[in-house]
Amino acid sequence: MNRFEIIYMDKDVLAVEKPAWLLSVPGRGADKQDSLTTRVQKTYPNAAVVHRLDWATSGIMLFGLNKNSQRELNFQFSQRQIHKTYTALVSGHLGGQGEIEVPMRCDWENRPRQMVDFIQGKASTTHWKAWPQRLQSTMPIPFSRVKLHPVTGRSHQLRIHMAFLGHPIIGDRLYASAAAVQASPQRMCLHATQICFIQIASGKQVCVNSSSPF
Repeated sequence: MNRFEIIYMDKDVLAVEKPAWLLSVPGRGADKQDSLTTRVQKTYPNAAVVHRLDWATSGIMLFGLNKNSQRELNFQFSQRQIHKTYTALVSGHLGGQGEIEVPMRCDWENRPRQMVDFIQGKASTTHWKAWPQRLQSTMPIPFSRVKLHPVTGRSHQLRIHMAFLGHPIIGDRLYASAAAVQASPQRMCLHATQICFIQIASGKQVCVNSSSPF
């Protein structure tokens, strides 16, 4: 299957919806060549990915459609001018809002897992805000819906941070409990719902949105 859904497009930037369980870029081996980037480049050969989503995460990904836009988007990311919002379902009852700021690094003996390490880890920050309303659901365990705003972009950052807070993401096969995984065995409940960037041609901020599938 090579189809993909375009959410936004101008002469410089393409925003595409990545489904869960699809690689952002090709991996090693013949069985890991299907990816969102591979699919996009079959239609737009000059498109280049400027950031990634985890294999298990769904939602918005940006592509630069030419060399200049790729450089500009990379610069915006480096200067933290691009703002991302994710929606997640997390286990347990969580209310209010806050900031998680803990250092992270790769768990080399258990890759691809990441881990909190206050000595060797790199700084990482996430802002979170719980939705105030109660949710009607047949899910077998207590859960909460949260909005997540990563300030930094470490691998598995949101997944690690919510687990560190004591509320791992439902369906997260690496960091959640067995009960939280079984509550959503078909997917991890983490979706990139909004990304805001500076439009290269106009210099104005553009926000692209994607509805949460859960």
